Amino acid sequence: MADDDAIDELSRALVRELIDAGRTVAAAESCTGGWIAKSVTDVPGSSQCFAYGVVSYSNAAKESLLDVSPQTLQKAGAVSEATVKEMADGVLRLSGADFAVAVSGIAGPDGGSREKPVGTVWFAWAEKTGRAPRILAKKYEFDGDRRAVRANTVVVALQGLREMLRTTRPDRGSPA
Repeated sequence: MADDDAIDELSRALVRELIDAGRTVAAAESCTGGWIAKSVTDVPGSSQCFAYGVVSYSNAAKESLLDVSPQTLQKAGAVSEATVKEMADGVLRLSGADFAVAVSGIAGPDGGSREKPVGTVWFAWAEKTGRAPRILAKKYEFDGDRRAVRANTVVVALQGLREMLRTTRPDRGSPA
């Protein structure tokens, strides 16, 4: 299980890298309830790179705050690739940030199903581009209790942001 030290270390590294690159980030969170935003803003100087944090725990919040389509939620569900992609796009547009992360999952102990067991989390990482944003999505299935699922979600979210930032740094060129 991810521990607080790992989250702190990743947050510090992300903030340092964002500041060095002159870039900003936003987060749209469901199952983590603001933990990603908290971990980043715990780092001194994060106000230079953290633009926005939206906790959209309910479907109504996803719709009203992030412009997630009711049809997406009805067809795919809150814990889906389609939903996190719309969440990431929504918070990117809302915040004006360069990058965004969105997470939606089933932390447990209840709420799982055969198709989406407890521990299922969908992630989306987005980058603002000159046209439609570049959005990458991935599903993980974590083991452990509610805290473990949520902590691991924060770690993967931060790691994904760092990877997306590394692939778009001006000194490394833009990805194809």
